[in-house]
Amino acid sequence: MHRGERRAKRPNVVWSVFVFLAVSALAGALTAGLALPFAGLAGVTTSAAHDSVQYLPQDLQTAPLAQKSIIQDSDGKVIATLYQQNRTPVTLKQISPVMLQAIVAIEDDRFYEHGALDFKGTLRALLRNQSSGGVQQGGSSITQQYVKLSLINKAQTPEEVKQATAETYERKVAELRYAIAVEKEVSKSEILNRYLNLAFFGDRSYGVEAAAMHYYGVHAAKLTLPQAAMLAGLVKNPTGYDPIDNPKRAKARRDVVLRRMQELNVINAKQAADAIKTPVIDPAKVRVIPSGCANSTFPFFCEYVVSKLKANNAFGKTPEERENYIETSGLVIKTSLDRKMQAGAEAAVRSHSKPTDQVVAAITLVEPGTGLVKAMAQSRPYGAKKGQTAYNYNVEKTYAGGFGGFQNGSTMKAFTIAAAIAKGVPTTYRIRSPQTIDLSGQNFSTCNGPVADDSYNPKNSTKTVLDPSMVDAARASTNTYFLQLSQQIGICPIATIASKLGMYNAQTLKPLEQVVSFTLGSAGLVTPLMLSNAYATFAARGMYCTPQIITSVASLKTGKAIPTPGPSCHRVLSPGVADGVNYVLQQVMDKGGTGAKLKFGKSDLAGKTGTTDENKAVWFAGYTSRLAGASVVADADPPAENMINQVFNGEKLKDASGSGTAGPIWEAAMQAALQGIPTSKFVKPDDKIIRGNVKDLPYLKGMTPADAAAKLLSMGFKVQMSHGPQVDSDAPAGTVAWTTPRQEDGAPEGSTVLLYISNGSKAQPPTPPVTPPVPPGTPPPTIKPPPGWPTCPPWDPRYPKCNRR
Repeated sequence: MHRGERRAKRPNVVWSVFVFLAVSALAGALTAGLALPFAGLAGVTTSAAHDSVQYLPQDLQTAPLAQKSIIQDSDGKVIATLYQQNRTPVTLKQISPVMLQAIVAIEDDRFYEHGALDFKGTLRALLRNQSSGGVQQGGSSITQQYVKLSLINKAQTPEEVKQATAETYERKVAELRYAIAVEKEVSKSEILNRYLNLAFFGDRSYGVEAAAMHYYGVHAAKLTLPQAAMLAGLVKNPTGYDPIDNPKRAKARRDVVLRRMQELNVINAKQAADAIKTPVIDPAKVRVIPSGCANSTFPFFCEYVVSKLKANNAFGKTPEERENYIETSGLVIKTSLDRKMQAGAEAAVRSHSKPTDQVVAAITLVEPGTGLVKAMAQSRPYGAKKGQTAYNYNVEKTYAGGFGGFQNGSTMKAFTIAAAIAKGVPTTYRIRSPQTIDLSGQNFSTCNGPVADDSYNPKNSTKTVLDPSMVDAARASTNTYFLQLSQQIGICPIATIASKLGMYNAQTLKPLEQVVSFTLGSAGLVTPLMLSNAYATFAARGMYCTPQIITSVASLKTGKAIPTPGPSCHRVLSPGVADGVNYVLQQVMDKGGTGAKLKFGKSDLAGKTGTTDENKAVWFAGYTSRLAGASVVADADPPAENMINQVFNGEKLKDASGSGTAGPIWEAAMQAALQGIPTSKFVKPDDKIIRGNVKDLPYLKGMTPADAAAKLLSMGFKVQMSHGPQVDSDAPAGTVAWTTPRQEDGAPEGSTVLLYISNGSKAQPPTPPVTPPVPPGTPPPTIKPPPGWPTCPPWDPRYPKCNRR
């Protein structure tokens, strides 16, 4: 070794003493609030020092401690943790006494004896550092360290953090001034408590409570001697002494703390020796508390919760402010998630689909009468790998993860049923509904005027009777019936009800488009959440509730509630109209209905299938009076294509339908969710709802079209002739064969009655009477009709004045 090197490492006692005297003078100046009595201390001018001292505020303005927030399910169990700093503040009584002893011993053993500045400690540190040629011991007191940590915690920008940590004498002067002020205002115990809640202990653990839980799985109050010594040693260099990545260095540092505690007679030799023999940590007990929704058990649900929080102006003026508040304010965010129902929904999706499928499956469950979203599940899990996604297929496109829905097919017919019943149309109302119908160029009224499709020849995907009632048409999902019904009552009332029930375009967030095929579900893209909540309104007898996913927000520390939007329910349908919808959709689940195979249990069930053009998406939405759900299976990879021959549940789809593809997922999820819930029944609608607010129709069969029209017009009905060919009938050719609606069903006042004209093909010639032979010479009998007997056929409408009985 060169002589120069040896000389450089000798302790410069003179310089150390000079620095100590200078620091002492500086502390005196700070205490008195005067300008420095000397100039040029390590390059600091008298003017700069004067500014640092004379004009600094004496009170340390601290920012609230950044605390983790937690998201809970409906039972209060944590489903996610959000934080920038994993911290749980605790009081001094909630910290083990040995932890307090350990941190004081290694960081500031004269803490309770000196003021803001420890002159002895500073001099000792200077001498040791000079003798070792490096920094072996810090000179800052715990109060000074607390001030520095507080200034860093208060910094909101990288520049402010840089200023709070700059190695300059100006910053040191400022820290001393603040430290003196803190010592005047706050007790030593409180300073120590604040310091232990602020300090960083490595591996994203801020504060002694978070560190104790992370490394040892115990609360700070339960820390043992070796555990406390390890944590106390960490604060000097949390990365260098990390017990997970550097267990040997961590043990060496811990043992330094233990020996120092022995030197100070805080512990005896045996206690120190026993503690030194223990392993630094047990890796199996290290508890990682991940942050963010990506690490949640229910990541999609969690992200939707966070998106709703970020949209709440109560948490800040901008999205950035709201995000910072949510992640630093120590909130308890309770949600509507029901773990039992969620598990059932996830199991239902898993049993009928696979993550690697080409198409996706999703389902949402909602509680009628509250709007509480009980479960959300989907086939593709959260992530960026193959078979994973960041999209939530259950919700609207209000944030980056919202997929934005699918066309929902015939599940829209429920809103047509509601609008028709509200207008007095009976559930028995019949419309002639052939397999294919020509509606080209025909006007449909909307809220903004008439619309038409120049070339529109819709057809049915299922077979039904030729003139189904509303119930028949719902059971078979008869397109041609509901298109004609929507034409008769107008699209505007249907769209208005759908809007009131929370239906809008989930991609654009605008109202559904009022097109000719509105009732067939081609008006926009909707989500399982929207549809299940809309159907829940029927189950709640017309009471619509805004979907609620966050039930309460409170302070983790105080438990004080923070105002957030609560339940929002209001009536949008009369109970009678909702009962009528339930009555119709309940029969979809009965034998012969498209939902019959999905019926289970003893509770009343109602539902509706939905299939879009070219099978790009299929749906089943159904409910009891206690729970509603909507499931969808769809191609979610734009541009959406026909699902036939795409892989679903590990196999190529040969057929796709609401009842056979999406329905089983709904059935399994609802069965699981309703276990243990009492049986429920729908309220039976009164006869006026079933039969409707109708007037009797006259008997028109066999009348000329002109006579029939005149009769109907005189009664206040509108008349329309069938545009198709004459129909097979036993009525005379050219006369009325039948009407829509049927004479026995009646029709709402002012509604249109469609006349179908007979071709006479089934008319039978009268059969001559068979009379027994009369013996020769027998005079013919004289028969006199009884008094009042008509001389004309009373059943023939061509004789309106015939005496009928």
